[in-house]
Amino acid sequence: MRFQLSRFVMVVALLPILPAPAQTQAGSVNAIDASLQSRVDAAAASALQQTGLPSASVAIVEHGALVYAHAYGQARLDPPTPATAAMRYSIGSISKQFTAAAILLLQQQGKLSIDDPVSKYLPDLTRAHEVTIRMLLSHTSGYQDYWPQDYLMPPMRVATDSQHILDTWGKKPLDFDPGTRWQYSNTNYVIAGRIVEQLSGMPLMNFLQKNIFGPLKMTSVYDSDASRLADTDAQGYIRYALGPLRPAPKEGKGWMFAAGELAMPAYDLAKWDISLMDRSLLAPASYQQMFTAVKLKDGDDTHYALGLFTSPRSGHAAYEHSGEVSGFVSENIVFPDDHAAIIVLTNQDASPAASILARELTPLVLGLPGATPKQATAQAKAIFAGLQQGKIDRSLFTENCNAYFDQQALGDFASSLGPLGAPTSFEQAGESLRGGMTFHSFRVSFASGKQVVVTTYTMPDGKLEQYLVEPVLQ
Repeated sequence: MRFQLSRFVMVVALLPILPAPAQTQAGSVNAIDASLQSRVDAAAASALQQTGLPSASVAIVEHGALVYAHAYGQARLDPPTPATAAMRYSIGSISKQFTAAAILLLQQQGKLSIDDPVSKYLPDLTRAHEVTIRMLLSHTSGYQDYWPQDYLMPPMRVATDSQHILDTWGKKPLDFDPGTRWQYSNTNYVIAGRIVEQLSGMPLMNFLQKNIFGPLKMTSVYDSDASRLADTDAQGYIRYALGPLRPAPKEGKGWMFAAGELAMPAYDLAKWDISLMDRSLLAPASYQQMFTAVKLKDGDDTHYALGLFTSPRSGHAAYEHSGEVSGFVSENIVFPDDHAAIIVLTNQDASPAASILARELTPLVLGLPGATPKQATAQAKAIFAGLQQGKIDRSLFTENCNAYFDQQALGDFASSLGPLGAPTSFEQAGESLRGGMTFHSFRVSFASGKQVVVTTYTMPDGKLEQYLVEPVLQ
């Protein structure tokens, strides 16, 4: 249930990943224009290629509605199984916001206050009379995290229960005085989950199903703490250093309770995101508490509310959380003022690909002007891979550029570029404005030592007026 990842990128030599058309997948949704889809596809292909990730499932919300759901890559490597939008991925610590919502629902029912001391419900925990439920949900309690590591330790492969976690970590001395620091801790949410069960009289998953998943029609949610995902869902993978991908070990039952137990397709998580931006499930006062960043006793802002980070993204208000359990990493960003959201679910342990892809998609979804260098490079690279096979997506190009790519041109591109193989590097070399368009140049290198230069002109609507490939004389 780790929420942050080590900031590294493993570069792995792979063949370019060419996304399948979105409409061919089970569970896919495609209500975006072809130009935007191609840019999303290019960003996804680039993220998978540069990190070696097996697969990613992406959902996009615009104007308060799900407009895109598509998966990329291989959900399972043996036997090879293409990922589809209908497959479930573990979402890790994104689960915490559901536990926070359960607490707020109990508060609406008059069964608790989030400013109650924990001692009212679990008196045996360390300094429980000083720690409030709000401190649990905002990670300001001081309870020590029971799983900060980015791998699965041997004791966690054996089944446990929430009482063991509370007895072991909830009774240790606090890491700091309650309310004086912010420190991420999965232990906080195990305590919160126990309080939900105590006051509701039912298992946490049953409470969530009755009060959240059912009303929001999130029909494919799965409790991955209880058992491994099915063969029809994504398989989690792990990579040791630069070695091959291997099936990730599974946590023992009970370790993810209330802190990281949920799995679902990306489009189900999108339904939750839409409910957050519409404020359709909880009472207005509950949403106010859920979205308001908690301050420490000295007045410092934690930039964390109840199960959500609140720092803006690209100058836009945002509620964000990532998640990681063995074999899976996820990223979820809601832009409440824009009524937009980005969900990226991936199936490799400790990979930065989910955050990389979400960051690349942000300006596309928010309609920010221009493409970032990474997006421009990803698009140019994906087009190059297609041209090596004599193929292009004509929706990416203007009428003039489509005329340039006649059958003779496509044949020459394929016969001259295809034998070069996959590029060993594809880097942007320049960017400027001319004639109302954006000019980009890219230097492309191959294992043989050959190099070419790609030059493009991009219209304001994102379509390409030019895509030329020229040799570098040596």
